[in-house]
Amino acid sequence: MAFSATIHCLTGCAIGEVLGLIIGTAYNLDNLMTIILSVILAFLFGYGLSVRSVVRSGVAFSAAITLVLAADTLSITTMEIVDNLVMIVIPGAMNAGLSNPLFWASMTLSLVAAFVAAYPVNRYLLSKHKGHALLHEHHTHHH
Repeated sequence: MAFSATIHCLTGCAIGEVLGLIIGTAYNLDNLMTIILSVILAFLFGYGLSVRSVVRSGVAFSAAITLVLAADTLSITTMEIVDNLVMIVIPGAMNAGLSNPLFWASMTLSLVAAFVAAYPVNRYLLSKHKGHALLHEHHTHHH
């Protein structure tokens, strides 16, 4: 369950992160602005995908938002810190253009690192019946 929770979070984070980096690169934003944009989009997509699946299981939209904020915030935060740190520490990764293999290799490595970092966070949260356990309880009760 921690694995699927982590993959679920990573999907939303990855979409937002990649989109932020693409927009930042395309508009020649500086690294800080690109990171801020990526983090905002990662949270939006991360929360968005979770809210969508919880609403689909029959939970009201407002209740779904509350649940998802409680469930995903720590996981997404962990992923974003690790993901952006990796991009920052790889020389040239933040400034590599979208056609540069360094950008995509760094992005892949940063997402793998983010997954590895967030997995134990999700396992811990699940063991305490927090995080995605809250979401899965709603999935099982409403199906």
